[in-house]
Amino acid sequence: MDSLGIPFFIVILIAVAGEAVWSHHKKKGVYNTKESLGNLAILIGNNLLKPLSLAWKYLIFHAVAAYQIFSIPTNATTIVLTFFVAEFAYYWYHRLSHELHLLWTLHHTHHSSPWMNLTTAVRLNWLGSFISPVFFLPFVLVGFSPEILAGSLALGLFYQFFLHTEAVGQLGFFEGWLLNTPSAHRVHHGSNEKYIDKNYGGMLIIYDRLFGTYERETEKVKYGVTTGFLSHNPIKTNFLPL
Repeated sequence: MDSLGIPFFIVILIAVAGEAVWSHHKKKGVYNTKESLGNLAILIGNNLLKPLSLAWKYLIFHAVAAYQIFSIPTNATTIVLTFFVAEFAYYWYHRLSHELHLLWTLHHTHHSSPWMNLTTAVRLNWLGSFISPVFFLPFVLVGFSPEILAGSLALGLFYQFFLHTEAVGQLGFFEGWLLNTPSAHRVHHGSNEKYIDKNYGGMLIIYDRLFGTYERETEKVKYGVTTGFLSHNPIKTNFLPL
């Protein structure tokens, strides 16, 4: 893990420990030992694959950058614009991961847990990090910086880690306007009929508003997938849906 990854990893460990203490004290039961260990094993697998996935991202981004149509300068305005572009690309990647069977077989890993806690955030299919960068290539081709796009995606994913919790209730006025929230993301993980295929946003919820996929949390969320529980085994969780 690089020098930037270590502080983030420490923050994640502290957050998980804090949520576990909260769950035990409030008797919420949001943690299952076997499930959390399985999620940790998936995280370890993704970190072992990280050198390959980063090399792949670097390779395809810079291969496409050689043919950029425009040269967009890097300044405060274009950095902010790039962030919104990255969120737009993420929205459609995430949405299509629910709507297209091939992509759903990968994304299924993240949604198959019947528990919602911070370890669920790292329950990401081992092949997914090789697919998601492809959705950013059109914006690299247009002229956006590959480095800033990648940085925006990383920021969004770090933010999303903290959305996977029941410890934060609804945030009143802040719900459903600009930023994604734990409440909105709980809806996204719901298998309730009214919650299915809703709230695809990363850091932002504005694209869900724009494209009609926003749903407010109004009933208790039933987590998991409609086909039922699969396994605690990280190998099965990653590859059985394939």
